[in-house]
Amino acid sequence: MRKGLLLRSLGLAAVAAAVTAGGLVLKVKAADTIQPGATAPNFSLPSQEDKLVSLKDYKGKWVVLYFYPKDQTTGCTIEAHNFQRDMAKYDAANAVVLGVSLDTVEGHKAWCSKDTFSFKLLADPDHKVVDAYGVPVKGMGAMKFANRETFLIDPSGKVAKVWEKVDVKVHSDEVLAAIAAAK
Repeated sequence: MRKGLLLRSLGLAAVAAAVTAGGLVLKVKAADTIQPGATAPNFSLPSQEDKLVSLKDYKGKWVVLYFYPKDQTTGCTIEAHNFQRDMAKYDAANAVVLGVSLDTVEGHKAWCSKDTFSFKLLADPDHKVVDAYGVPVKGMGAMKFANRETFLIDPSGKVAKVWEKVDVKVHSDEVLAAIAAAK
């Protein structure tokens, strides 16, 4: 009974708990995922360069806003390298790629330096933007991770497409195809 009252008092839209070998793991979804046709919530987050990046800075461009669990992990590295590989195609399509995770600016800086990413990775350790877009957060304490989801935002600031399930090996190709189909 107390857990239910506590969770309701936190105002979370959806909460699920599961017991694992390591203890209690919370899966939290702060709001429903933003859907195509909706105006994309504006935000300002620091990049790996420790400079604020805002969605409004990219009005008139396609924005690939992708959320990923953790810097320097296998799946996240594959996904980021594929975005980097296709950067010339994104430039030609008038598109920018912005990655968001709960990692810190310092973590992003180290990863970008090691793997030479030229696109922006945004630090959202308080998961304000993660929550605004309705991306689920898993884990507990300092071990929280955002789900892997992508939002394609059109040049007018509307969400054009959402991927809630992502295959990191082909995802960049899927995003580029969606931009081409929408033009």
